[in-house]
Amino acid sequence: MIYRMTAGWPAAVTTLEEAFEEARFTECGASQEKSVGWVEPRGHEHGALVEVVGGQWLMKLMIEVKVIPASVVKRKVQEQLDHIEATTGRKPGKKERRDISEDARLALLPVAFTKQGSVQVWVDPTAGILVTDAGSQGKADEVMTWLIKAVDGLVVQLINTQTSPAAAMALWLSTKEGPPDFTVDRECELKAADESRAVVRYTRHALDTDEVSQHIAMGKVPTRLALTWSDRVSFVLTDTLQLKKVSFLETVFEGASSAPGDTQEDNFDADVAIATGELRKLIPDLLEALGGEVIAA
Repeated sequence: MIYRMTAGWPAAVTTLEEAFEEARFTECGASQEKSVGWVEPRGHEHGALVEVVGGQWLMKLMIEVKVIPASVVKRKVQEQLDHIEATTGRKPGKKERRDISEDARLALLPVAFTKQGSVQVWVDPTAGILVTDAGSQGKADEVMTWLIKAVDGLVVQLINTQTSPAAAMALWLSTKEGPPDFTVDRECELKAADESRAVVRYTRHALDTDEVSQHIAMGKVPTRLALTWSDRVSFVLTDTLQLKKVSFLETVFEGASSAPGDTQEDNFDADVAIATGELRKLIPDLLEALGGEVIAA
């Protein structure tokens, strides 16, 4: 997901590092259902929480939740309800049922398994863009909330374009021709805009066919389309301007193989430099293919 930063990004790394240190990730306590905080992008314990490689800033937010199956809670609640009814002869009301359910959850928290997931954040301060690899809008919103907590005055907004991705994808499929520097690959999803909600998905299938054009002519709207940029980066564009399944092609890594003496540190820096270097060129080309960015007043 690509955001435009309009104000507030700190000029000094130390400023952000200090703010993140106050929200460094710690694992859930025994009675804690969820824990969120910043972790080291390099993976080194007690290391820096903000990495800068070639002017590009890297951060990582960790989210840990306790997993309590609803069926287990339901069984515990039912056991308690049965016990109350058997010993008192009465059936608990709605409020008491809610309290019993909450007590059951709290009792199960100390023995619940935990599930961790991280979201990476990349900031290009010069270009004023912020990119996160969150897989859903809800998770991206959580990342933005924690960033705004850390950076006083930060203002970010999802990038909008003059032409919607859905309209642009429909044009490319109808004309059987991608925009400059992009080729249409072999995956897409089309959805009907009417009440039928019909969905057509193509996987590993040629899309320059009359059949695809007919679906669009009949009102189906592209929601996902696989593209390749300059024979270097493949991805799936969505109707909400998300880039999914980002993959760097072999041409990107030609001449960039690790040397025998390279350390893990060297490899991290090289990976970051390559990935951000490609995406810094891809994103402006994609925005241009979508008619340019809409700049908010």
